[in-house]
Amino acid sequence: MATATKTARKPNAAFMKPLTPSPTLAAVIGADPLPRTEVTKKIWEYIKKHDLQDPANRRNINADAKLRPLFEKDQVSMFELTKIVSGHLK
Repeated sequence: MATATKTARKPNAAFMKPLTPSPTLAAVIGADPLPRTEVTKKIWEYIKKHDLQDPANRRNINADAKLRPLFEKDQVSMFELTKIVSGHLK
């Protein structure tokens, strides 16, 4: 009887590679290169700190003055957020 050994999962290198935010995104999270996971974390910190989730539908994020240039509209769903942010990372 063979025993399967569990190996610890290594984080995907693509997610850990620091990426440079565009000037529009840098206005929200800062200009330092960050891994994609940290960029997402910082955007959510900003959204929660400024209470930008729509009270009626928490999946929607209302844009304030800093987020409007990034979103290019007044409200986006949390599912659109990743796609929008990807376009602002190099």
